[in-house]
Amino acid sequence: MLLEEFNYNLPEELIAQVPAQKRDMSKMLVLDRVNKTFIHKHFCDITEFLTENDLLVLNDTKVIPARLYSHKETGALIEIFLVREIEKDIWISLIKPSKRVKEGMLLKVSDELSVEILTKDEDKWHVRLIYEGNIFEVLDKAGHIPLPPYIERKMTDDEYKNLDFDRYQTVFASKEGAVAAPTAGLHFTKELLDKLEKQGTQHCFVTLNVGLGTFKPVKCENILDHKMDSESFEITQETAKIINQAKKDGKNIVAVGTTSVRTLETVMNKYGKIVPVKDSSELFIYPGYKFKIVDKLITNFHLPKSTLLMLVSAFASKKYIFKAYKEAIKNNYRFYSYGDCMFIR
Repeated sequence: MLLEEFNYNLPEELIAQVPAQKRDMSKMLVLDRVNKTFIHKHFCDITEFLTENDLLVLNDTKVIPARLYSHKETGALIEIFLVREIEKDIWISLIKPSKRVKEGMLLKVSDELSVEILTKDEDKWHVRLIYEGNIFEVLDKAGHIPLPPYIERKMTDDEYKNLDFDRYQTVFASKEGAVAAPTAGLHFTKELLDKLEKQGTQHCFVTLNVGLGTFKPVKCENILDHKMDSESFEITQETAKIINQAKKDGKNIVAVGTTSVRTLETVMNKYGKIVPVKDSSELFIYPGYKFKIVDKLITNFHLPKSTLLMLVSAFASKKYIFKAYKEAIKNNYRFYSYGDCMFIR
């Protein structure tokens, strides 16, 4: 399968730079995998398409303010992007400009936080965070929400910073550790979840800490040569029990986002059923993959040539997905993280 087969042209003005005014007022394109039809709705209408025979599986990971800025004594600005904690206070990081730092250097981020440069490993650095108290409270004050590169706004604007702290986070985010949001979940409000619960649509949570691999471009001409980055996940005993009971009762498993899909399918591939587990996923889903547990999918519109576009193409067929993307472009849907979404039945 060639990478170019997953390419499409998107007018730049359709890349969402800010979220919809209200979370659940995003547009929603409803796809039917059997009839190959399209229905244009808003996300608040999801209640029309879900019943007591559906179980929503949401990712409750929480985005950390992983982007830090420090000024050297020379005045040079250094950006430190925390990717993943590998042991207590030691993080794998990306640093820009990389040539301006060296091992042993101490960078002051704020009065409460400094970063010690330890060692370099290829294009990434190992750094130590020096602070007092709770690291996530310190990062909340000193850090910036790490928006994807296609959201091109000035990071210094406080109004935008506050907006992103609120809106680049799901209303049910509770487990710190992600450097990118599980964006399909951004459309839910607490009121909408309550409404679904009242009509009998159950929900439960998995945790997959979204890493930088989400934005890692596929560079191999043959997509089968691509290797996914590893992302840690957890399924609790309670969640495993809820999902297994739902399957036993013949309910549909509705994955909210590609991260929930990869978590569930990874566990099914490894154990043959959903079990309580802490593990990591390197599962690459592309056309030809046979889904073992996910029946329906809520997902945003993804970048050309991305592994996420390949995953949804596997779920609903590449031909139908590309037709849906054309339909969305024609109707001025907003794309990517802060954009609109699809519900694939």
